[in-house]
This record gives sequence, C-alpha cells and structure tokens, in this order.
Amino acid sequence: MTPSSSRPAGGPADFAGLGGGALVVGGSGGLGQAIAEMLIARGSRVAVTHRTRPSQVGEASYGVDLADRREVGRVVDQAVADLRGLHTVVYAAGPHVPMVHLSRVDPDAMADQLTADAAGFFAVAHAALPALRATAGSLVAVTTAATSRFPIRDGLSSAPKAAVEAMVRGLAAEEGRFGVRVNAVGPGMLTDGMAERLISTGELDDAALEITRNNIPLRRFGNAADIAEAVCFLASPRAGFISGQKLDVDGGYGV
Repeated sequence: MTPSSSRPAGGPADFAGLGGGALVVGGSGGLGQAIAEMLIARGSRVAVTHRTRPSQVGEASYGVDLADRREVGRVVDQAVADLRGLHTVVYAAGPHVPMVHLSRVDPDAMADQLTADAAGFFAVAHAALPALRATAGSLVAVTTAATSRFPIRDGLSSAPKAAVEAMVRGLAAEEGRFGVRVNAVGPGMLTDGMAERLISTGELDDAALEITRNNIPLRRFGNAADIAEAVCFLASPRAGFISGQKLDVDGGYGV
C-alpha cells in the first residue's frame, strides 16, 4: 500500500503551553509555509519572514534581506516584541539553486551562494540567540540530504548547506549550557517543490526523475508535510534531549 501524502489538520499541542512564539525565516516558500502552518496547528504563535512576497500565514510577515545583518537584527527584535518572546526559530530560507557540475560553477556564484545561505543563517542565529537563551528555546535549520550522500550536480546547493550544518553542531555545543537546542532537517527529493521546479526548468526529465526515484529505498518522493513534521518534532519539548543532530527526511536515500 502506498502511504498517503496527506496529513491531519491537527496534531499534538506541543507548543500550546510555551511562552512566546516561533519565527519561521523563509516562511513564504513552500517548505516554510508548511512548517508555519503545522506550528500553528500544534499550538504555537507564529511570525514569518519573506524576501519579496508576504505570507498570509501567521500573525506577521516581515520583509527582510538576509544579507543585511542590521535588517535581520531588526526583524528578529520585532518578532520578539510581537510574539512576546521566541521559543523556536526555524531557518527555512533559500532560493532555488540550479543543478550544475562544480567544474561549471563560477567562483563568484559559489561565493554569492555561501553568503546568501551560510552567512544568512548565521546572521539569523546570532540575532536570535539572546531570545532563545531567555526561553531555553530551539533553533532548527532546514538544510539538505545531499550533505550525507552527494547527488551529482548539487554542489552549489549542498556546499553552503554543509556550512550551515557545521554551525548547527557548533551552536549546539556552545549554547547547550543555556538550554538552547540546535538541530537540522535534511530534505530529500520532494514532489511539491523541488521535483516540480527541476522539471519545469528542464534540469531533470521524466527518465532522470525515475532514476532518482529508484535510488530511494522507499521508491517515492517526499512532500513538504514530511519536512514540517520533522521540524516540529525537533522544535518541540518531545525532542528535549536532542541537540546537535541532523534528521534526514529522504526516504532512505542516504543509507
């Protein structure tokens, strides 16, 4: 029997008793929106950030350029004020990155991507740490399963995510004394987002997608709800003794 991709609208009230709320960075994207919606369903107040397109999910949607550290700090401070504290920060930002062999990646393009993704994550984490220390809260970064098993032509995306994962481990080691937990979720191939984009851009045709599917032990792609479920678990008190870890949600691709 093929598992259904649907998820119940409700769920455990994991966050209902926590003070403050959750800030989802990149909350207007497909993954970010699914995460924000599930956090709300689990009892959390939520605010999100966007780059160009405001989100209709959550109590507030703040426009921010993650390359502007002062702007990032301002937005985090505003979220702390609006939500009366932060128990969770989720970093789910990141534009679509074309699939190309590393030998064909311009060094400036790699530098730009490292700045946009890795430096962007650190700017968010740095600004949010005081609020997370105050609540012994949780920081979850959405990265990629490609840092565990490298797919050809994915270096421009996976290299910056590997840097993010290194910072996740470092922050977990250093901030644990304040009760702050830091983890990552690594999405594999998803039907509602990644696969659709790769087909529309011509980067993967049906034959290539079938090969990709056959490389996954579960023989199917995941969806945004799978990622949101993992993020909400790691952010919740149910994962209270889990920190410095990465949970790949990839159908077994990395084994």
